[in-house]
Amino acid sequence: MKTTRVLRTPGGLSIRLDVRALVVVALLLLAALTASVVLIGTGDFPIPPADVLKSLVGDGNAGQEFIINELRLPRVLVGLLVGASLGLGGALFQAISRNPLGSPDVLGLGQGAAAGALIVIVLMNGDAAEVTVGALLGGLVTGLAIYLLAWKRGVHGYRLVLVGIGVAAMLTALNSYLLTISDLTDAASAVVWMTGSLDGRDWEQVWPLLGLCAVFVPLVLANARGLRMTEMGDDVSYALGVRVERLRMMLLVVAVLLTATATAAAGPISFVALTAPQLARRLTRSPGPNLLASLCMGATLLVAADWISQRAFGAGQLPVGVVTGALGGVYLLWLLVIERKAGRI
Repeated sequence: MKTTRVLRTPGGLSIRLDVRALVVVALLLLAALTASVVLIGTGDFPIPPADVLKSLVGDGNAGQEFIINELRLPRVLVGLLVGASLGLGGALFQAISRNPLGSPDVLGLGQGAAAGALIVIVLMNGDAAEVTVGALLGGLVTGLAIYLLAWKRGVHGYRLVLVGIGVAAMLTALNSYLLTISDLTDAASAVVWMTGSLDGRDWEQVWPLLGLCAVFVPLVLANARGLRMTEMGDDVSYALGVRVERLRMMLLVVAVLLTATATAAAGPISFVALTAPQLARRLTRSPGPNLLASLCMGATLLVAADWISQRAFGAGQLPVGVVTGALGGVYLLWLLVIERKAGRI
């Protein structure tokens, strides 16, 4: 079945559309929004989905509107934006490195953000806002260090992944050391943050994420064609007019900013950036980075994991990072079995 269509405008412009990819994106958006409505209505004071929708358009009662708009909606929006940022950032890292393991989890961005947060918590006794700034700076400095260490007449995927793994190992050792020298209270706070959680998130975390996505998502999508061309090799890309190193540098900076900001807002939530692009590619069956599908998949995965963390364990709640880690581990085991049966490993 042919899933690609070409649309031609009267001015002679032709647009190639992958129908299957568009359908997958639409279904993922629907799933993310449906999960968000269900999640907003979940809690000690349950609210039916119909009442949630009424309150969101300003037609609910005062009590429900306060619970939704002030307590639950910011958490869900942070979950959607963090998941979308991680999914898109993971797709960019994997496309730039040309390696399915080239995600922020593996390259050390999460460990770098955690190191920045731990330095603020342990050495500076900082408050929540300072911890967020520390995590953001830690992720940015780590991304810059990886880029500089991997540079040798350009940045190539294999070297980028190897440098990232080495940096991640060193940062993990640093984080362990910072935990050992901290007092019990600071260590407990640090461990909670490092697990990854959406508890207590409010509008202060929403606006920076929303502003970042509003700027960078259109920028990334506008350069998707050039990024896809780089998969044919640098020489072919240069011949087609793509400034390969400039494009890689710009998109790598964007990926680091998306990942660092998401980590600063919710902690180092694992496996979303790694699995979202791969799941999106399996659903679309389309070559290339699948940027929009990865973004939607990341948002869907995180809000679904947050619902599981709140409802699947009775009265107790787990941090969402624990759930994503468990689901990601199951996914990797399943992928290992599939690859082994196919004879590729």
